[in-house]
Amino acid sequence: MNRWAVGAVLAVIGLAAAASALQGVVEGQAGEAPIVADNLSIAAPVVPQAAPKASPAEVRAATPMAERVATVGILNKRNGLSRDLRMRPGDAVHIGDAVVRLKACDQTEPWEKDQLTGAFVQLIVHGADDKWRKIFSGWLFKESPSLNVVQHPVYDVWVKACTMRHPDVGPNTVVLSAEPSGAGMRSKARKSAPADNPADEPEAPPTATASNAI
Repeated sequence: MNRWAVGAVLAVIGLAAAASALQGVVEGQAGEAPIVADNLSIAAPVVPQAAPKASPAEVRAATPMAERVATVGILNKRNGLSRDLRMRPGDAVHIGDAVVRLKACDQTEPWEKDQLTGAFVQLIVHGADDKWRKIFSGWLFKESPSLNVVQHPVYDVWVKACTMRHPDVGPNTVVLSAEPSGAGMRSKARKSAPADNPADEPEAPPTATASNAI
């Protein structure tokens, strides 16, 4: 056999081997998964765990407006007699020929720099022409009475107190429910002091009745 025939035979054998190898690859892709060596492993993806949320601290809220009690003074300039009216927002007291109505009262928090005690008061007076007129309607402040003045020849009204409770902490205070993990010492930060009020629960206001005491 000459060398040309030998070359042709080798070429045919090479083509057959290549076709057999290609067929094995195709069958491996369509069949079972390829075998992975024992010393190789695929790690599962790490899913970050969210930190547990701290339970919210129980913080005492401010007194609702309907439960606050204001002390409002009223003076009769004709006879010099005055009275203190304890009222809740929404109450109205008819005294003489005047009606004092309380809409709201408020007091700044103890941690505020400027302390103010105010009440939204209305004064309605029965005139000589047998008509009721609203003489005053607005906020009165105990510490700054000149900010708003009741202008009437007979009656003068001013605010003396607003009984209410305040939140235990300020609006920007961060309250931690527990120590962080591994912390061996407690925080030495001073806690906010509670509001210094004589009583948490206001007394019941008097019933609005007609009176000629002043």
